[in-house]
Amino acid sequence: MRMPGALDWDLLQSLHAVLEAGSFSAAARLRRLTQPTLGRHIDQLERQLGAPLFLRSPRGLQPTDLALAFRPHLADMAAAAEAAGRDASGVASGEGGVVRVAASDIIGIEVLPEILTRFRTANPGIDVELVLSNRNEDLSRRDADVAVRMGRPTQNSLVAKKVGELTIGFHAAPGYLERKGAPASLDELADHTLIGFDRQFPAMVNDLSVGRPITRDLFALRTDNDVAQLAALKAGFGIGACQRQIGRRFGLTPVLPDLFSFKLEIWICMHETLRGSPRMRLMFDHLARELADYAAD
Repeated sequence: MRMPGALDWDLLQSLHAVLEAGSFSAAARLRRLTQPTLGRHIDQLERQLGAPLFLRSPRGLQPTDLALAFRPHLADMAAAAEAAGRDASGVASGEGGVVRVAASDIIGIEVLPEILTRFRTANPGIDVELVLSNRNEDLSRRDADVAVRMGRPTQNSLVAKKVGELTIGFHAAPGYLERKGAPASLDELADHTLIGFDRQFPAMVNDLSVGRPITRDLFALRTDNDVAQLAALKAGFGIGACQRQIGRRFGLTPVLPDLFSFKLEIWICMHETLRGSPRMRLMFDHLARELADYAAD
């Protein structure tokens, strides 16, 4: 491989897009380029580097070790470029701009919509980007500006505030309990249809028990998507765990509330360098107030 000079950021963005999208056609759509243009970008990079970045195989487009070596650096560069764009939008528009909020799937879909609606009503000049994932976004590299986390943050250089706790317990739809009856003990759960995780083992499960360790083989419906678990719970598939507030909202019945429950802390976090940004502070304080009220309900 040749030692290249400075590489064109436009070409590197195309490489990043292919690594993220998995094909030239999808990457071209992502970058809003034609596929031939994106292909020329990759060809030019390969000529500069003196080595291939992708190989075609029966399994599709396969990145080489060289391309994979670029991946973490390109992710950092892309996050920094997006953060710069958000910061610039705030400077250009005075008190407006963009705030990128990260949250878990269930919080983002079931809890934040009304909270963010009230924020936008009070701050019509601020646009919101919402990124949902059960993995913690890296605030140090500005994957997000403000994050709602269900546990104490471990990253350094964060402004973080605990605003409350959520109680999680077993629930079931009334229709399911009419068909199957309600268990009177943890042992009787063995006779019921349970909803739970699949391949992603939640860390807190290590500290929980239902009369035996909680493992995936307990569940008749296995999915790592919390929203899908909730949908199955509402449909009457079986017994599953959800927040007490969400269970109450959807008319779900608590199951064994005195025998099984656990708590999740709610933290609002942002990088300390954003402390002086008015719109970041507005979002941070709004989420802190609203989620404290939600947890206390």
